[in-house]
Amino acid sequence: MVDPKDLQLDTTPVVLLIDDSQFVHRLLDARMRSESISLIGEFNGKNGFERAVEDSPALILLDLDMPVMDGFETLRALKEEAKTKDIPVIVLSGMDSSQDKVTAFDLGAIDFVTKPFELTELRARVRSSLKMSALMKMLSQKAQIDGLSELYNRSFFDDRFKEEYDRAIRHGHPLSIALMDLDHFKSINDTFGHPAGDTVIAGVAKIAVQECRSSDIACRYGGEEFVLIMPETSPADAFTLCDRIRERCEATTWAQHPGRPVTISIGIVGATDGAGIQCTPAAMIELADRNLYDAKKSGRNMVRASDINGAQVKIAKAS
Repeated sequence: MVDPKDLQLDTTPVVLLIDDSQFVHRLLDARMRSESISLIGEFNGKNGFERAVEDSPALILLDLDMPVMDGFETLRALKEEAKTKDIPVIVLSGMDSSQDKVTAFDLGAIDFVTKPFELTELRARVRSSLKMSALMKMLSQKAQIDGLSELYNRSFFDDRFKEEYDRAIRHGHPLSIALMDLDHFKSINDTFGHPAGDTVIAGVAKIAVQECRSSDIACRYGGEEFVLIMPETSPADAFTLCDRIRERCEATTWAQHPGRPVTISIGIVGATDGAGIQCTPAAMIELADRNLYDAKKSGRNMVRASDINGAQVKIAKAS
């Protein structure tokens, strides 16, 4: 299940100042110390954009008149980049023409403060922007959570798996995913009722989270299917983790049907070296689904794992 702490407001939000003025950096560093923020800075638009992508600050304070990339170029780049497009930006500028303000707002700025600024007003605007950003982030996170299982939902999985896939290829890190499907789940709903089926889905989700490491991402894929993203994990190591989940599901006694065990079939695919991945994220999911299908076809209550080239790693099934 999603850790409730992940949905709490950050206690020390990071604010990125992008301004070519040493004076402005020193001024805000001194006068913002009373605020509950961590202020970091860059002196041109290019470095500021790269820092924003790397550090994902909660708020950006952006000057317009800068070398290398001016503020408008930087703001446009920030709003076109998936990792930074939702970060709120307050423009700080000595230019106060109406057209400058219109352009800044059209490009996605949430506020425009003219230099020389009143520090008390700027602090109030920063606090207001951070509060709104944190609330929007919390709402966005809650929208990515499946209400029954309390795991992340399919939409979250689609986005996060693409991120982990790209990272694995870029850095050559291992990556594995697992598709998990409850065996004969329809018979639980038909025999014991949908509330019993809902209890099983929530219970299996809890088992998965308890067995997962902090780096693993458990999601509800749909219906009685779950999916695990396992960064930095080879197919062999993913197999070990998933087989523990399979064993615990099989050993669990359910209060609403103590004589009816619940088993799970799991298909895994991964790569020990992410740089060697030659297929698309969709193809990886298809390969994992193929292993899941083989596990179902071969008798269920089974884990099948393979490397990205289709070579068999391990098979485990109930004794």
